[in-house]
Amino acid sequence: MKKIIILIALTFSSGLLFSQNLPNINLKGLDGKTVNIKKISKSKNIKIFAFWATWCVPCINELDAISEVYEDWQDETNVELIAISTDDSRTKKRIRPLVNGKDWSYDILLDDNQDLKRALNITVLPHLLIVKNGKILYRKTSYIPGSEDEIYEIIQKYTN
Repeated sequence: MKKIIILIALTFSSGLLFSQNLPNINLKGLDGKTVNIKKISKSKNIKIFAFWATWCVPCINELDAISEVYEDWQDETNVELIAISTDDSRTKKRIRPLVNGKDWSYDILLDDNQDLKRALNITVLPHLLIVKNGKILYRKTSYIPGSEDEIYEIIQKYTN
């Protein structure tokens, strides 16, 4: 019985049985333009929402690793990654210099009040969501080198 409960908990925590609509929350881009999360998520193409912060080394490592293969992912699946910074007022000033120093071709959004993070019950960074047609299909927390291959397999699974 204990094994079944653990298996069910692991299945739910890995995101395999997870489906949730994205909330109707506005965030700002680095350019100051307002973006509605619900609106941009309603697409037949896969969207990846990667929650990160400048102080989170695994977050930056994950975004760097995906950056190396992102162009291939886009060519093959039309996926779009949106990196959502959860830096607060104390660390927000570090976002632009960090992003300018990286070769990321992602859209960067700012969740500086952490409204989206709270609405999605995100407690651990990095936190990655795979979304299609406004629904969260998969959630992943943490990063270990090579896990971008797992992410790509999930993207391919939901591309058709």
